[in-house]
Amino acid sequence: MNLTGHSILAGRDAPGTGAAWHAIAAATGEPIGPPLRDASAEQIAEAARLAEADARAFRALPTERRAGFLDACAEEIEALGDSLLELAARETGLSPVRLAGERGRTCGQLRLFADLVRSGTALGARIDSGASRTDVRLRRIPVGPVAVFGASNFPLAFSVAGGDTVSALAAGCPVVAKAHPSHPGTGEAVARAVTTAAARTGVPAGVFSLVVGRGNEVGLALVGDPRIAAVGFTGSRAGGLALVAAAQSRPTPVPVHAEMSAVNPVIVLDGALAEPGPAAEGYVASLTSSAGQFCTNPGLLLLPAGPTGETFLAAVTRAVASTEGQVMLTPGITRAYTEGVQRWAAVEGVREVARGTAGDGPFAPAPVVLECDAATYTAHEGLTGEVFGAAGLIVRWSGTEELLSLLENLEGQLTATLQGTDADLATALRLLPVLEERAGRILWGGWPTGVEVCHAMVHGGPWPATSSPGTTSVGTLAIERWLRPVCYQSFPDPFLPPELRDDNPLRVPRLMNGTHPPR
Repeated sequence: MNLTGHSILAGRDAPGTGAAWHAIAAATGEPIGPPLRDASAEQIAEAARLAEADARAFRALPTERRAGFLDACAEEIEALGDSLLELAARETGLSPVRLAGERGRTCGQLRLFADLVRSGTALGARIDSGASRTDVRLRRIPVGPVAVFGASNFPLAFSVAGGDTVSALAAGCPVVAKAHPSHPGTGEAVARAVTTAAARTGVPAGVFSLVVGRGNEVGLALVGDPRIAAVGFTGSRAGGLALVAAAQSRPTPVPVHAEMSAVNPVIVLDGALAEPGPAAEGYVASLTSSAGQFCTNPGLLLLPAGPTGETFLAAVTRAVASTEGQVMLTPGITRAYTEGVQRWAAVEGVREVARGTAGDGPFAPAPVVLECDAATYTAHEGLTGEVFGAAGLIVRWSGTEELLSLLENLEGQLTATLQGTDADLATALRLLPVLEERAGRILWGGWPTGVEVCHAMVHGGPWPATSSPGTTSVGTLAIERWLRPVCYQSFPDPFLPPELRDDNPLRVPRLMNGTHPPR
């Protein structure tokens, strides 16, 4: 795999400027790969200009051409073979097995969105007409060039050709992607696959660019460019809020669809404690998978006080004791994890109840579970934030009223999970309205790390889990972030877009006077 470390502007290599830096091997902290230099202000502006220049041509492409481009992206990524997985494993410390699954998810969502484009449903066509009413018709059009920021913890599925990029391209929006500095080689390899797919399918070259940047300046310059119409981000709360502030301070503000931190509470009800062993094992498996570096990691577990809760806690202790630390994504993330656990443990009333063993090397810290009561948790705001990694906090609750109070005081979350049985119906029904207000996805049983790419998935939630509570970054509904409705009133039929003409030549689904007739 011939990597250059360069930005890629509409298919053309663009060496950066300034001081050289390198990717870091996650397991050792050693520099690897070619030297990289940040994209210059002129290169960032050029990427945005090229995206704007080709935006209308991309938007005007027949839906089959756009869908074919997405299919070709999947094919070109698959054609990179195992060398892509080996590179990503070196840069991130994630296992090749995990990365193979992530590649499958990445290519699967590219093909899912290709099918969505072909179906025409995302156009949202609506027609109100008749002899006694004004003729009014609606479709959704792409907002324009989109800036996408990849995530550190998903180098494929949430990165250069991940969910934000594929949903924006499916909507008809050009994308300028910022490579994540924790896996720049992986980002470049995937960007070259997308570039090859664009050339192969005849898509305008400005539809996709990649800019390299280690510092904040590149990202802020990209968001500040007046040609960027929207932003997709997955990462820390500090990073997301900085982009939101930058986007809102522009002369023409633009939306930032940022997925940020969450603790994803799991509520254990009495019925789940009848067989505490399997529930505890499921919790620990979810908590420690991929070193706990999932957006939906169950960082907070609410457990009943009393003997049955103690039995569950003992099972957790046994399960955690058999775990071993895994290499984390970067030395900086390892350091933040260690400091976060120490910060929790320093709070009076918090005790460590379980600890695994550290893995090989300096960047594979041991999984840890700590415990406190509801009063301690409520009194210390520092306990409510996320510790990114395999660290869990268990909070003991006494009675439904105390549990409701805990939930009502939580921030917005990506997920909330209820563990219980049919015997817990009355309690669950009392909790559900609060959980609906606090989370974008509510699970009964199971564990929150099971995000599936499908039509009904919501990977989002109320502020501050995301900056856009009405949207999702996973699933086909994500396309709606990059579209806006346009209404056509009293237009002669030949002047209308094809999907709104009387004969519906594209055969797209349409809401006709409030109903969906057969296609």
